[in-house]
Amino acid sequence: MDKHTLAWCDLGTVPYRAAWELQARLVVARRQGLTGDLLLLLEHPPVYTLGRAGRVENLLVPVGWLRGQGAEVFEVDRGGDITFHGPGQLVGYPILDLTAWGRDLHRYLRGLEEVLIRALGAFGIAAGRKSGYTGVWVRDRKIAAIGVKLNSGWVSSHGFALNVSTDLRWFDYIIPCGIRGYGVTSLSAELGRRIPREAAIGPVVDAFGQVFGRPPVPVDPSSLADLLKDPALAAG
Repeated sequence: MDKHTLAWCDLGTVPYRAAWELQARLVVARRQGLTGDLLLLLEHPPVYTLGRAGRVENLLVPVGWLRGQGAEVFEVDRGGDITFHGPGQLVGYPILDLTAWGRDLHRYLRGLEEVLIRALGAFGIAAGRKSGYTGVWVRDRKIAAIGVKLNSGWVSSHGFALNVSTDLRWFDYIIPCGIRGYGVTSLSAELGRRIPREAAIGPVVDAFGQVFGRPPVPVDPSSLADLLKDPALAAG
């Protein structure tokens, strides 16, 4: 992978734990210079994740009940509180060396927001920020959540989740991101018609390349498999 471009690939549907472990190995590869900047795009089967700021009271039903509905629950090492991932959501995990981005967490978060704002603009949706909160909003409804981790060497992991055609009823069981008084929405809900997750990939990739100054280049997921054969990366 060219270290001066943004490699990206769509992995399709990936269980949450497998994606989490994949990120850890890719962080090591990026830190060791074995790969350049990379954007993983995927979706998860239904799962709730609580970040480092997660509060159990923001989960409104028992964990066992959620598992009975087919959803997993994980406590994870990203920033932020509780959120939901599931079918119809475009999840992005950027594995970036933020040295080239000024080693500035706030600038990085605003950059991720800008990517999603531009991508939604391609669909005619006027999205934006809400003062005091991380994420992307359409008026008082959150359409995209952001939660990241900065690993040693200023390499990023975790990332963003854009609701494209997500079943929003899954959010009824939590206080999303620990924020009371506001709702959630999706690209499909805003446009009044179902938008496939795949339709959002191009606008997101294009916007990511613009905002982060790396020409986006698609790569086949098999290239990641070849990269990750190195046993040293298991230490991630």
